[in-house]
Amino acid sequence: MTTHTSSASSLASSSISAARHVVVIGAGAVGLMSALHALDQRFQVTIVDPGQPDGEQASSYGNAGWLSSHSVLPPSEPGVWKKVPGFLADPLGPLSVRWRYLPRTLPWLLRYLVAGSTTARISATAAALRPLLHGAAPLHKAIAEQAGVGDLIDLGGLLHIYRSRAHFEADARGWGIRRKLGIGWQELSAQELHAREPDLDPAYGFGVLIPEAGHCRNPGAYIAALAAHACARGARLTAVTATGFRFEGNGLAAVQTDAGDILCDAAVIAAGAQSKALAAKAGDKVPLETERGYHAMVLAPEGRPRTPMMIMDRKVIATQTEEGLRVAGQVEIASFDAAPDWRRAEIMRDLALKLFPALPRDLPANRVRYWLGRRPSMPDGLPCIGRSSRSVDIIHAFGHGHIGLGSSARTGRLVGQLLAGQLPEIDMAPFSAQRF
Repeated sequence: MTTHTSSASSLASSSISAARHVVVIGAGAVGLMSALHALDQRFQVTIVDPGQPDGEQASSYGNAGWLSSHSVLPPSEPGVWKKVPGFLADPLGPLSVRWRYLPRTLPWLLRYLVAGSTTARISATAAALRPLLHGAAPLHKAIAEQAGVGDLIDLGGLLHIYRSRAHFEADARGWGIRRKLGIGWQELSAQELHAREPDLDPAYGFGVLIPEAGHCRNPGAYIAALAAHACARGARLTAVTATGFRFEGNGLAAVQTDAGDILCDAAVIAAGAQSKALAAKAGDKVPLETERGYHAMVLAPEGRPRTPMMIMDRKVIATQTEEGLRVAGQVEIASFDAAPDWRRAEIMRDLALKLFPALPRDLPANRVRYWLGRRPSMPDGLPCIGRSSRSVDIIHAFGHGHIGLGSSARTGRLVGQLLAGQLPEIDMAPFSAQRF
């Protein structure tokens, strides 16, 4: 590996040099982006993850592929607390909480409700997320091209579709917040929408196109390519499970794993929904929860979206991927290891049939694939990015919820800057794990 010696830059009592070794815990989108930017800073990098980067267990594998720089609103909104009884009563609703898990998740759920309780709170969250997400699609395009898979990133925009302009106007608060942050869009009449999307159910009569956004055509293949690119540049990928840290004074000495200690000078916690216990061992008790999401994918579909679209009355996303038509959504609050409720994925299949009438009503079972993923979600809609309380040598990079893939490119840049002792390119205060 090419090395150089940088000028002295304080990271606690340690000087930063090319000899520094960073262990990145997690080989998902955020972890791999962090690893690549650590390599850019000429650090030695080891990536640890018990699973394959492109395995179906990874949250990045089966998401909707959106690189949505406009996804700045928290999941909660004013008045949503009135719907909580319905969430508990309907196990197949768009957001459900398993009764057995309610006592454990109640503190998280209360914070979730408070985060979206006023327009002022939502606006503050949006203002924090906009710099993290701004330019997401071109950032991913540049990295994908470096990894030799530039064709996987599409810069053709994203759609939100409504049944009518009246339904769009009912969402005026959210769109108004976006406008104040400089996010632009194009409004599409029914005629314009269906000229662009001829396979879409004609019941939808209004669309909003966000030109600055984009999508990934195959998230699993993209993650695999990023991992291969990092390894080709000198990173080491090892299939072990990180269990904790060993310190010498205030400094990090090693990452502990189920296969022994890995000596290092710094570490990045980017283990997705499994980050909570590691964060606690780094001195920070964070209210990280597992938001389980499902998708159904129709192979060789007879009808499809030309542009990925969010169906606003259903709160699901339909994307034509390289593998097939993927309809993704649902939020299920349950333990990480709880058994899947595949009825929720079947809802996604049924929605695909309604959205794209050209799909056969008797769709054969062998043409549909189902998947469950686990989003690492913070109740306020803001990820944790920044130094840990126990040691400045440990950096948090987890809790990205619904924006993990899209925000991973800039999160990786921020992690690289923190590792190198540089001034981060955006305000990091809103993402501090100590905010709780």
